[in-house]
Amino acid sequence: MSEVKLSATLRDTFGKGSARQARRDALIPGVIYGHGNAPKHVNVEAHGLALALRTPNVLISLDIAGDGTELVIPKAVQKHPLKRSISHVDFLIVKKGEKVTVEVPVVTEGELAAGGNLLETLLATVTVEAEATHIPTEITVSIEGLEAGATVHASDLKLPAGTTLAVDGETAVLQVVAPQAEEPAAEAEAEGTEA
Repeated sequence: MSEVKLSATLRDTFGKGSARQARRDALIPGVIYGHGNAPKHVNVEAHGLALALRTPNVLISLDIAGDGTELVIPKAVQKHPLKRSISHVDFLIVKKGEKVTVEVPVVTEGELAAGGNLLETLLATVTVEAEATHIPTEITVSIEGLEAGATVHASDLKLPAGTTLAVDGETAVLQVVAPQAEEPAAEAEAEGTEA
């Protein structure tokens, strides 16, 4: 995964007022932590950050004015409850070659077997351990031809090289269920009330 380069500035004012001012200036407040370093409070360019966060577990190279560069991944993103705009981001410092534990989206491909069966997603993401600069953006699983009663477990997922599961392999991720037939009694009752 390639890294996204964003610019940031250190911030020395805190609280709601300074956070609101930062957002008015098209900046998002954030905190950088990890590796035993003291937390750094920063403001990051809002537009570039919003675009970068469209990719899960994006690797970001933050160029902090007057303080060098930090390689980070987003750990927690807070959004406004109504506007859904980003209000704050926590970043975790990572080093090349270091393993990190992250949630990766599970994406399906293919079609279920004929018969109107339904696919039930039990886990939209799966926790994996991967090298910080090679975090997969998604894990694809084929559901081609699966019949009712079939279950895809975490151990069935084909992970990229260098990526390992951080959950029990027996954890169910997807399952195929048969469509539920309506009860004839309920249909008869509905017809009786219409008369």
